[in-house]
Amino acid sequence: MAKQSQMAEDKRWRSTTILSVRKGNTVVIAGDGQVTLGQTVMKANARKVRRLGKGDVIAGFAGATADAFTLFERLESKIEKHPGNLARACVELGKDWRTEKFLRRLEAMMVVADRQTSLVLSGSGDVVEPDDGVVGIGSGGTYALSAARALLEFDLSAEDIARRAMKIAADVCVYTNDNIVIESIALS
Repeated sequence: MAKQSQMAEDKRWRSTTILSVRKGNTVVIAGDGQVTLGQTVMKANARKVRRLGKGDVIAGFAGATADAFTLFERLESKIEKHPGNLARACVELGKDWRTEKFLRRLEAMMVVADRQTSLVLSGSGDVVEPDDGVVGIGSGGTYALSAARALLEFDLSAEDIARRAMKIAADVCVYTNDNIVIESIALS
């Protein structure tokens, strides 16, 4: 039984570090490009961060790619229904994600941000706003989050913090690489 469990674990897709940093007059979401299956790197330059809505929302995902694209589409429709209210759009998506049979099977997490807020969304219906404006998800998320929090006190921009923290995560987590994509929104 333990051997079957280990084999299933080895075949799981592991694929992401996503980091969001809100500092000064900017919010950024950074994502690495690595996708792995078991011990094999399948792709090195996947794009896991994108703009949503009319470009005023940025989002990154960790998890199964097809699931994430489904969630991006659903979130975009919620943003259209609740323009300018990202928190409400995310709560509505969280409700659907938790209650709809089809969506409950999706395996992904998302980080979304606009000018006012940064949020983490999960399939359990969680919509969480970080206290310090920094959040990390995915395989290397805790490494990137820790590095970003340590860098917050220095005179660095949100983008510089994200790049340095993602580099640290890539140096520590075998499921993270340093092929980083960053999207940003100016807050002022």
